[in-house]
Amino acid sequence: MYAAFKHIHLLTVALSLGLFALRSVWMLLDSAQLKKRWVKILPHVVDTLLLISAIGLMFQIQQYPITHDWLTAKVLGLVAYIVLGTLALKRGKTKGIRVIALVAALGVIAYIVGVAIRHNALSWLA
Repeated sequence: MYAAFKHIHLLTVALSLGLFALRSVWMLLDSAQLKKRWVKILPHVVDTLLLISAIGLMFQIQQYPITHDWLTAKVLGLVAYIVLGTLALKRGKTKGIRVIALVAALGVIAYIVGVAIRHNALSWLA
């Protein structure tokens, strides 16, 4: 069961990041593609599966946020990524604000990946 959750989690991470990158490029280009229905729905489906697989993994390895600092760091990083991602893709009032939020979101993604790989809140610095 652990392997299934891990593979689903890694697949949905890749899909989620790929969709974020694609939508970011479209935002930078002011593309009408961002307004397509599938572009508004698919990321939510993928991210829901990502969250379900993360919860499944959490129970499989019996490590939980608050109790284990690296998981707390991942959850807090995820919240920051969601806020920055929504600013980058739609809520930023100017393109300049959206670009700054995009760069910050990418930095948070790098941090979260480091935490996930090293199981340490210090991420790549551990």
